[in-house]
Amino acid sequence: MIELSENISGYILKHFGEEYLKNYFAYSQSDYNPYMRVAPNVNHDNLIESLSGYGIKLEKIPNLDNAYKILEGSNLAGKTLDFVLGRYYLQSLSSMIPPIILNPASDDKVLDLCAAPGSKTTQLAELMNYNGTLIANEVSMDRLKSLVFNVDKMNLANVGIVQRKGELLSKKYQNYFDKILVDAPCSGLGIIQKKGEVSNWWNENKLVTFTELQTKLLVAAIKMCKPGGEIVYSTCTVSIEENELVLNKVLENYPVELVEIKLPVKSQDSILQFGEKNLRKDISLARRILPWEINSEGFFISKLRKIEATEKSENGMKISENYSLINSMSGKIKSHLELLSEYYGIEKNYLAQFRYLMKSKDIYFVNKDWQTFDIDSFVRVGSKLGSVEKRGYIQLHTLAAQIFSEKITKNIIELNQKNEIEIYLKGGIIKRDFGETGQKIVKYRNEVIGTAVVSKEGLKSQFPREYRTQEIIVA
Repeated sequence: MIELSENISGYILKHFGEEYLKNYFAYSQSDYNPYMRVAPNVNHDNLIESLSGYGIKLEKIPNLDNAYKILEGSNLAGKTLDFVLGRYYLQSLSSMIPPIILNPASDDKVLDLCAAPGSKTTQLAELMNYNGTLIANEVSMDRLKSLVFNVDKMNLANVGIVQRKGELLSKKYQNYFDKILVDAPCSGLGIIQKKGEVSNWWNENKLVTFTELQTKLLVAAIKMCKPGGEIVYSTCTVSIEENELVLNKVLENYPVELVEIKLPVKSQDSILQFGEKNLRKDISLARRILPWEINSEGFFISKLRKIEATEKSENGMKISENYSLINSMSGKIKSHLELLSEYYGIEKNYLAQFRYLMKSKDIYFVNKDWQTFDIDSFVRVGSKLGSVEKRGYIQLHTLAAQIFSEKITKNIIELNQKNEIEIYLKGGIIKRDFGETGQKIVKYRNEVIGTAVVSKEGLKSQFPREYRTQEIIVA
């Protein structure tokens, strides 16, 4: 049980009243409700049937196409083969709302300014139908690792990852993005049910640090957004200082206006008074999600539209085509892709839908319409295609095999035994005769799992090492 601190209960009582505090306390003591977001390219009926084999029971959430509540088996939801292969993502219901409100199109240039661990980044990529330009930024190195891991796991080829402070990033991308998500770091009063440690340190003095950072991030987003573009500002806290007051300050000083939004879940009006201070009336267009009303987390969500261009700094970089990204007909990569096409039966026209980045022997690929500049500033661009071996063949990476799964027609090995797929997922060797040697695509239950190499010894798994560290249960 979480012991709610006097600092929190006193703040809630002062600003929201006794009934709100009663509900908030009951919420903080209740069990966490787990949810999942199913990838849009996955057959939901097949997934539900597959998960039932683990004892996982789901309930569809109305008005949210890909959202499910986990009714039974939540302790297994992060250990299934379907989870490891990116067929669904474990994410709170409230957390799914900001990307939906941002509503990016497949040809937009989009920035997720505070991206780790990747819940909203991966959702934005799906909403963009895996096209367009999506840049995910995370300043923390430790959190950056989880962002890369989750982007890879969800098989995304339209995401570039950078590590910059928001205010520095805004000097580079000026009046540039169509859509920006600022899901800002906050004091976490909306997620105390899940993170009870918030109660140990929370106090009103801490809010000063948070509000300064949140304002800086939102101002940076405004500078990076193009005129007519849109920004979603959201937090997972209930404090007025971090929500309405941040908006009030920004609206007074920058060329943005609030946009009316309609949430797919129950929400409440924002707050227009803080102590004796009356806030702008247009802040009423922002929405608050009360956790006990939707059995999820507390959130604040607002949407702003940029009215006119902000002044550019003199040291801003010019936007231009990046020639580090090459198309499939480039001499640097054409021969490698032709060999890949022939070996795996992948149509050349399909491979032409991507652009490629070569780093020594490693090759990465990203969707063809992805745009940026200063490619060297990125931690990662797109997904890893593979590595070039001595004969000019590409050793295809497991992640690429999963993305190309429906286009691969040759050199496929189907594993049917549960014990064999378990050996494969642990990175082992399946010791029996698999015929012709060389790299192969591994399928299980007619789904591409990854790549492996056939030798005289047997089938050597190439399942990525970073995924082997987690427990994977095959039902």
